[in-house]
Amino acid sequence: MSADRLSGAARLTALLLVVSTLSACGTATVVKPSGGRTAHTTPQTSVAKPGQTAVVRRGDTLYALARIHNITPRDLAGWNGLAEPYTIYPGQVLRLYPGNTPGRAPTTVVTAPRPGGTAPTPAPAPTPSPTTAIKSNISWRWPADGAVVGRFVGADVTKQGVDIAGSSGQPVRATAPGVVVYSGAGLVGFGELIIVKHSDQWLSAYGHNRKRLVNEGQSVKAGEQIAEMGRTGTTRDMLHFEIRYNGKPVDPLLYLPPK
Repeated sequence: MSADRLSGAARLTALLLVVSTLSACGTATVVKPSGGRTAHTTPQTSVAKPGQTAVVRRGDTLYALARIHNITPRDLAGWNGLAEPYTIYPGQVLRLYPGNTPGRAPTTVVTAPRPGGTAPTPAPAPTPSPTTAIKSNISWRWPADGAVVGRFVGADVTKQGVDIAGSSGQPVRATAPGVVVYSGAGLVGFGELIIVKHSDQWLSAYGHNRKRLVNEGQSVKAGEQIAEMGRTGTTRDMLHFEIRYNGKPVDPLLYLPPK
């Protein structure tokens, strides 16, 4: 598996997590870290803040947020499943304590005492297993005709959806009504990509298109053509299709109707 593909998959996951927290018409803007760490201001040990989070604002970097919250940058990145170069986005929610997020385990953690000796706020409940169907009130439909040539593998970040084979220019349709929150080609390995937000919890993604037919902020209906199938970012004509619940991947075959 190529490094570009792995990097692109990680960035897609980050982007989907971000847009799931933004307004229906929101656009995620990438803010990359700038400059190095300053030795005398960067914490050497982390003070975890159980139950607390920080929302990224435009201009923030992971290094600056780490200093503000008295956490080492490596721990803050590890607790939130971020890999170098630690790219974060406006609207992204960063956890200020360790948990079950995939990523490097914390190196040094010192839990800050809470006033009055009160018990720490419990961590949020984990998202249901991606291989277990989650109740949805959305009537999903197939986004394209064709055979499934790649299936969902929860443990593999490059297989977070299904691949549907087809021909160049074949219609790619919205799987359910929603609003386009991303339309572009900025993620390596996914080519021309579209992401549609269906509700506060549910998103769908459509990759490798030959041509995108919708813009960010545009409302789409179920079954409406949003792209033409292609092979951008891959070696054959096909659609890479994902469904996400609260930004986490689920197996689309658990939700799409039987063929």
